[in-house]
Amino acid sequence: MTHELKNIVKQALLAKKDEVKSVLASVVALDGSSYRRPGVRMLILEDGKMIGAVSGGCVEKEILLQSESVFKTGISKMMTYDGRYRLGCEGVLYILLEVFKPSEAFYKTFQKCLNDRKGFEINSHYNKKEGVMSGLESWIKIDNFSFSLQGKLESEDIESSLPVFNQKLPPCFKLVIIGAEHDAVQLCSYASLTGWEVTIISSSAEAKSIKNFPGATEFCSVTPETLDVSQIDNETAIVLMTHNFANDLRYMVALKDTNPNYIGLLGPSKRREDLLSQFLEYCPDINDAFLEKIYGPAGINIGSETPQEIAISIVAEILSVVRKREPISLSKKTGRIHSQ
Repeated sequence: MTHELKNIVKQALLAKKDEVKSVLASVVALDGSSYRRPGVRMLILEDGKMIGAVSGGCVEKEILLQSESVFKTGISKMMTYDGRYRLGCEGVLYILLEVFKPSEAFYKTFQKCLNDRKGFEINSHYNKKEGVMSGLESWIKIDNFSFSLQGKLESEDIESSLPVFNQKLPPCFKLVIIGAEHDAVQLCSYASLTGWEVTIISSSAEAKSIKNFPGATEFCSVTPETLDVSQIDNETAIVLMTHNFANDLRYMVALKDTNPNYIGLLGPSKRREDLLSQFLEYCPDINDAFLEKIYGPAGINIGSETPQEIAISIVAEILSVVRKREPISLSKKTGRIHSQ
């Protein structure tokens, strides 16, 4: 959800420069089941534009109507949406609506937090009752600083007896694609649509740039030996797809001291075994934890044939690894879709 909040903050800043007011809608509690879970947010602008979504579409229209009073009064309110009689989701959403006008210090600190790939947390004071009441507000804590999303000073933060929805958010998930062929373009596109930040690593011999990869956030033309791995963390997936065995091996060696969540290898099982065999000759002391993160051939067996279909299967496998889920058809799953 970090990438969604990142976009909300970006759009709110643009609206602020145009002197357009913003209201933030946050799902802070849920009884039963719903399309999405607590912690999802959307932004409503005074001109009626909506950024993001908290459900499949019906809830958003009601939020737009309910936000009108917040724009007029500047006072936060709670709303509920009972999907049992409208959506068939058998759930009741509790949504906090509040003016969104954080300070300039927040914008700068938030951007630095994202750039430094640090986590942060949001505390929203709410109530499971509809209407206006005192104490309804959200605060974002970054390092040792707390920022009011309503623009209040920290000294104004008064102890509240209201329940608090606490959400810890990690850095934006990142996909590093090592390779710059046509299939890398497709994977970049699908990963970007998923909300991931995408970095393309190309060899210096490739006459390409970031313009060749729609959706990419960064493009680096470097050798494996000069690859900067300092920002590869546990919120990072890597896919090796240079289509060159020697280059894949060199990049594997360059990654040996990193801690990504996933490393995907393109190509058949025989190529994977040969690659790992030679990799172990270069790095005999590599730990098992690193080797366990390697998946090859990359992707889930869904019958993929085209580059686009292969990209979908790789994105799906990365999600299943990150979320610790065994891929199955939901029609065969018993119980709730979400564990919480």
